[in-house]
Amino acid sequence: MTIVSQQTLDRLLVPSTATLTSVLKGHGLSNTFMHNVSPLKPDMKMAGRAFTLRYIPAREDLNNVPMDNLTDKQRVGIEQLQPGDVLVIDARGDTSAGTMGSILAQRMHQLGTVGVVTDGAYRDSPAIAECGLAAYARGMNAHTNKTIHYPSEIQVPIGCGEVAVFPGDIIVGDGEGVVVIPPHLAAEVAAAAEEMELKEAFILEKIRAGATLVGTYPPDEKTLAEFQAWRRNR
Repeated sequence: MTIVSQQTLDRLLVPSTATLTSVLKGHGLSNTFMHNVSPLKPDMKMAGRAFTLRYIPAREDLNNVPMDNLTDKQRVGIEQLQPGDVLVIDARGDTSAGTMGSILAQRMHQLGTVGVVTDGAYRDSPAIAECGLAAYARGMNAHTNKTIHYPSEIQVPIGCGEVAVFPGDIIVGDGEGVVVIPPHLAAEVAAAAEEMELKEAFILEKIRAGATLVGTYPPDEKTLAEFQAWRRNR
């Protein structure tokens, strides 16, 4: 597995997920942004390694048993989380019950987890939003998870928000949503996104000053030369 440095993770926190998806598109990856998965608060940011949890539909003979923290895949997975991880939950897009609540979220925060993502719902969503984790979901629902979901597997390939997520993928979130980056591309994507953000800041400056789109966005040779001069003077 490719090891992604903390420096690269920190660099990935700077560009927007919109910029990251554009850079990934240049690598031939067009399905990287999770559909209908939003932050619980608009200012949330995260970048970390994916730790995956897969739910399947609930079934009474599986769910109507006493809770066992030593065998329940959700509980076992949470206790295995490492600092810098992001728990990514495949809930099949089903928001008719929560996938977890505030006590588990608080435990994850104490373990150094940087975020949690589900294409389902959370219960205790207001408390999760304030617990210190960056939290993203499709919805909110006070029903407990075992009424709808059964935790089946951890650390296997999953789908979340209609995007493939493998254990160790880099998960980046901001106020718009969540993007998935293959770890072997993370450093290259971070560097390219930084350059793209800088160029777009210059273009925005020109547009605010009254420049037309023609020759500015996308930039022609004259605008690119102006950008290089502007960059040198920063």
